[in-house]
Amino acid sequence: MAPDGERAQPSDRDDNAGGQRTPLNEPPRLRTDDNRAASRLELFYDLAYVLVIHQIAIAFNKDLTWHGAAVFAGLFAITWWSWVTMTLYANRFDTNDVIYRVLKLGATFAVAVMAASAGSIPSSGVAAFTVGYVATRVVLAVLYARAWVHIIDSRPTINLYFATTLFSSVLWTASLFTPAPVTYGLWAAGILIEAAAPIAATRWGPDVPLHLDHLPERFGLFVILVLGESVSAIVLGMHDTHWALSSVVVAGLGFTIAAALWWMYFDIGGAEAKTLLQADDDAHSSGRADSYIYGHLPLTLGAALLGVGIEQYVLHPVGELTAGGRWALCGGLALFVAGVCMVLAGSAQSWRAVFPWPAIAIPAVVVVGFVDNAIPFTSAIFLAIGSIVAVVTGIVRRRQSAMKTTET
Repeated sequence: MAPDGERAQPSDRDDNAGGQRTPLNEPPRLRTDDNRAASRLELFYDLAYVLVIHQIAIAFNKDLTWHGAAVFAGLFAITWWSWVTMTLYANRFDTNDVIYRVLKLGATFAVAVMAASAGSIPSSGVAAFTVGYVATRVVLAVLYARAWVHIIDSRPTINLYFATTLFSSVLWTASLFTPAPVTYGLWAAGILIEAAAPIAATRWGPDVPLHLDHLPERFGLFVILVLGESVSAIVLGMHDTHWALSSVVVAGLGFTIAAALWWMYFDIGGAEAKTLLQADDDAHSSGRADSYIYGHLPLTLGAALLGVGIEQYVLHPVGELTAGGRWALCGGLALFVAGVCMVLAGSAQSWRAVFPWPAIAIPAVVVVGFVDNAIPFTSAIFLAIGSIVAVVTGIVRRRQSAMKTTET
């Protein structure tokens, strides 16, 4: 209880700590100096994105071709970017008042619409998916307009984000009235325009910093959620094969790979990148933050592909594995490691930071993808052992380094 005469202050580390009432209207403000962490609302919001990823993974499992892979990668990139844009707003300006909560919950429902329609693209789900994505852009534009009114010093940066969000919304809306090839071209153009905003803000806007404790936590939580798809794939695979011994063994190997990636990101490469990012007081203006953010696209895409690949290996442990299933696992693993390299090298601002570890793992995984034409069981063993070796060598490297991370 607060001493007499003092008013208890709500904690920035919780949405409604100490029984404090959520304010109806707390104007946005720059919160990069606050002591804060991911809110319960942000975690609830993330769940809708897990559903989108799950649905596009189901669709990819039904179409394990290059076309299916392209659709999966494209929809994943759109979904990821939708999440990133809202996360960047919240990182700087979230005050968690009732107005903000209602707007973000509205965006959460819009993402649920995307999830419900994503598995039907490129056929019947295109229109609904477009409407869901445009709705998330409208909510984001409203949030930036609200911030523009209240945060005068940040207006030049807010202008960039507001303009690109609005322009993207126009392109996506126009895609509702165009034939299929043009539709996807407008989608891509809208995403590229939005993706230019953080880079433009870094190069030409005033220095509006990011919250460097909140940012890695949010991206780390997203990585965990995507890796969770691998666990889901293992469960589904064992269930669908009725506990066949070979499938259970491959499921164990797949779990070993997923666990190794978790370890590689959270205790080694990702932990180093986080430490380097937070050690730089000018991480936003120096470009370290941009590298950290964009490097998570291949990283999380690889994790999502990994889930599809593991399920295929569990379902077909001793034969009949398609090239798509093989490359979902091998390509996903290679992409994940490449993403770790991009995040770590960008945060260190030197590619030397990733040689030989973990970059050496990429060609090794690619070789497995090319030679795995015999028994998937064998290659699963090789990839699991390789993942363990990568973690062990990473731990040794970490302990020999003078850098002290906050992870244990």
